[in-house]
Amino acid sequence: MKNTMADFFKEYPDMRYIYFGGKGGVGKTVVAAAAALWMAKQGKRTLLASTNPVHSLSNLFQLDVFGKPVLMPGTENFYVQEIDTKETIEKSKTEIREKISWFLKFADIPTKAEDFIESATMNPAFEESAMFENMVNIIFEGAFEFYVFDTAPTANARRLLGMSKVYGLWVDKMMKSREDAKSMRLSLSFRKKKVEEEADPLLDYLTTFRDRIEQMRVILTDKERSAFFFVTLLESLPIAVIRRFIGWFEDFGIPIGGVIVNQAIDKSDVGADSAEFVRNRVKMQDRYREEVYKGFENVRGEIPLFEKEVRGMEMVGKLSEALFPV
Repeated sequence: MKNTMADFFKEYPDMRYIYFGGKGGVGKTVVAAAAALWMAKQGKRTLLASTNPVHSLSNLFQLDVFGKPVLMPGTENFYVQEIDTKETIEKSKTEIREKISWFLKFADIPTKAEDFIESATMNPAFEESAMFENMVNIIFEGAFEFYVFDTAPTANARRLLGMSKVYGLWVDKMMKSREDAKSMRLSLSFRKKKVEEEADPLLDYLTTFRDRIEQMRVILTDKERSAFFFVTLLESLPIAVIRRFIGWFEDFGIPIGGVIVNQAIDKSDVGADSAEFVRNRVKMQDRYREEVYKGFENVRGEIPLFEKEVRGMEMVGKLSEALFPV
């Protein structure tokens, strides 16, 4: 096979952040784990982190990895973590309460901040925002040499990674409104000098937040350091999901590393005496394999359908060897 995963990392030696996504149920988690394990074996201190609200890494490794990086037994550089959004959500609520309270005081509005908190935090995207903040914090802490993110199903991953751009537009608009409000307040005030000298923690927060988001946007769109990989089965729906969303990632400037096929049946194990269901399944996979190779650039590898569920370090190791054959 041309353009394998190993070829990709040879072509991009400075690669540091990779993301795995695709339709739900295609095996994103196990493929992300296989890539992370391989990178750790290359000597890089590697973190595999889940940004999927429905985590499955603890189940995969049969070890509690929730809320903190855990070094995998028998390895030197392979850490795994399920990101805890609950703590971040509570912290975000506290910060929002402080900012709203300050704004209401600034605008002389006699209303309690609590009246706004629930509506501000009940937005369905609030958990994704918290997850994005966690991902940014993990990256900016810089505790690892290489990061692998197991993302939610593609539509959610699209929103998550797209937040760098959405946040940027939102903050720019908020800052302009903030500056306009401050100018109006100054023009209407009899205490111009005092108003000019007053601290503006909300504007300071927005400025800092904008700078962080811009740094994250630069990382996400740097093809030398970041890449998004789609995982698919040789079936109609997973392939259609990639076709639907791949253009969106490209429009947002997120580099596409390639496509990885999972659970491909080894045809050498299938003969005339095999069950009809299996022989029909092979024919179906052949048809969709042709569609994958014709429809997408850089198919980086095919992982076979194993005889048992991929669970535990031993099976992750086998999958890693299949993704990075010697």
